Amino acid sequence: MNRKGLIFLPDGMADEPLEELGGLTPLEYARTPNMDEIARRGASGTFLTLPDGLPTSADVANRSVLGFDPVRNYPGGGPIEASAQGIVLGPDDVAWRCNLVYVDSNGILRDYSAGHIKADKAKQLMEDLQARFGSDKVTFHTGVSYRNLLVLHGKEFSPRISYHKPDSSQDIPVSELRLKADIPEAQHTVDFLEDLGAKCAEFLINHPLNKECDSPADAIWPWSPGRSPRLPAFGKLYQGRTGAIISAVDVIKGLGRCGGLDVVEVPGATGFLDTNYEGKAAAAIAAIETHDFVYLHLEAIDECSHLGDLKLKLRAIEEFDSRIVGPVMKALEGRDVNFGILPDHPVPIKLRCHTTTPVPLAVCGPCVTPDAVGTFGERSALKGSLGHLGGTALVRRLLELD
Repeated sequence: MNRKGLIFLPDGMADEPLEELGGLTPLEYARTPNMDEIARRGASGTFLTLPDGLPTSADVANRSVLGFDPVRNYPGGGPIEASAQGIVLGPDDVAWRCNLVYVDSNGILRDYSAGHIKADKAKQLMEDLQARFGSDKVTFHTGVSYRNLLVLHGKEFSPRISYHKPDSSQDIPVSELRLKADIPEAQHTVDFLEDLGAKCAEFLINHPLNKECDSPADAIWPWSPGRSPRLPAFGKLYQGRTGAIISAVDVIKGLGRCGGLDVVEVPGATGFLDTNYEGKAAAAIAAIETHDFVYLHLEAIDECSHLGDLKLKLRAIEEFDSRIVGPVMKALEGRDVNFGILPDHPVPIKLRCHTTTPVPLAVCGPCVTPDAVGTFGERSALKGSLGHLGGTALVRRLLELD
């Protein structure tokens, strides 16, 4: 029997105990009856998504969950997002993630998202940057909100550069966050980007769309560079099984495209609290009819965590539970589907950045014998019978390939 599997992936949901929540984590404190039901009906454990020596970024973490070995030939997040947009990279191209950010007048990085800039405004700014600075050496590409792309063209450019993740670097002077060449040949790329960044900042500061804004998009932030990515096909990893990915953000869509999964576009999916929850749930219910595996990703919880806004994080967790997990579970009740729930990485609300602590995991369905854990949370998962998983173990279990 070809059993089907579905993973609910609430980005950045894992956290640490908070005094203001009586020593509970946001996940433990929030009302999550549907996630708890998965734990109650199934088995719990943990999953290592961020191996040592790699960036603590979403592309690494989600690649781990899907079973695409993140250590082998890590391509960087830029080329993965380029794949999501259908941008074909040449052999001498280096793609970078390119945030629109807010740097204050004192040179402090204040907001990695420029106030979660609206998509139409970001699109206009990126198009204007392309018109002003685009050339045969550099192109700017619009993404979703602050999440955009920059591609360098030419043999003289290198991806061998150390960088700082913008969402982990807020409230730090930009002077302490400069790019650094890992090899001498990469210094030209650093010099080129620093010169380009200075010109873009001057242009953006004076842009009409940035007037009278609390968090103007007054700088670009290139990071996570790489050349054209190569991932093994999902079907090759999992005995010919087919899969679909549902997400609002290009880095997750790009993983799907690179790995041979179908990417399901959902109108109104934004990557924040105003996303189309019902549309994403409906898309997952439909996709499981025609695919063996569905990966349902929600970005909003991660964004609230990076903002350091506990109230919004609790709201996002509860909406994910009630508007995504609950409706999908109800619609597929009694079907031959195994379910898994886990975040891709923690984002402690006090730190506002990713950490490498293994995340809680729960699975239910025909693939698992229930254990004694009755709620889904960071500490309850440690008591589960699954133990500590990694690699392809989760997807193989959900598809019952072992």
